[in-house]
Amino acid sequence: MSQYFSIHPENPQARLINQAVAIIREGGIIVYPTDSSYALGCHIGDKAAMERLQRIRQTDKDHNFTLVCRDLSEIATYAKVDNHAFRLMKNFTPGPYTFVLRATHEVPRRLQHAKRKTIGLRVPDHLIAQALLTALDEPIMSSTLILPNCELPETDPEDIRDKLEHAVDLVIDGGNCGFEPTTVIDLTEDTPQVLRYGKGAVDQL
Repeated sequence: MSQYFSIHPENPQARLINQAVAIIREGGIIVYPTDSSYALGCHIGDKAAMERLQRIRQTDKDHNFTLVCRDLSEIATYAKVDNHAFRLMKNFTPGPYTFVLRATHEVPRRLQHAKRKTIGLRVPDHLIAQALLTALDEPIMSSTLILPNCELPETDPEDIRDKLEHAVDLVIDGGNCGFEPTTVIDLTEDTPQVLRYGKGAVDQL
């Protein structure tokens, strides 16, 4: 049975944030709000938690996982970022964007795209997500909460608890945060390529 925390979206309670981070560190899977939709998250170094997350999403071997980071300096630890990519990301972060970049050796191989050796990275503009990242002091391995045979992410925390109460360890109710996925931008080549159009506008590309 999963735990259920109601956390204020504009003034996250530190006690509940710290309890959520403890669950992540102990190998748990959490549902948490972001600036685009609810997401599943677990510890970057926990293989068993990642495999549980894969079973919930029923992902295949080509699924791109995302590391949700506090800021651009953290991204540079996990991805190879040239000056052009850095300037572009600076314009779009924090925000509802996922950037696909070449992974560094800091990223466990199981999280990288099997063929391309890439990883998705993003910096959310959401106070609960940022509070979790600050308390955890490292990225959260994450995936949008889209259940099998569904096209859109889940939006209602109580519905999420009903559907996943035996599959996840914690559901964070941070209110309605939308149902649009992030815009995904591939920065592995000289010319940025939009792989998925989502909540984030791309007029500045």
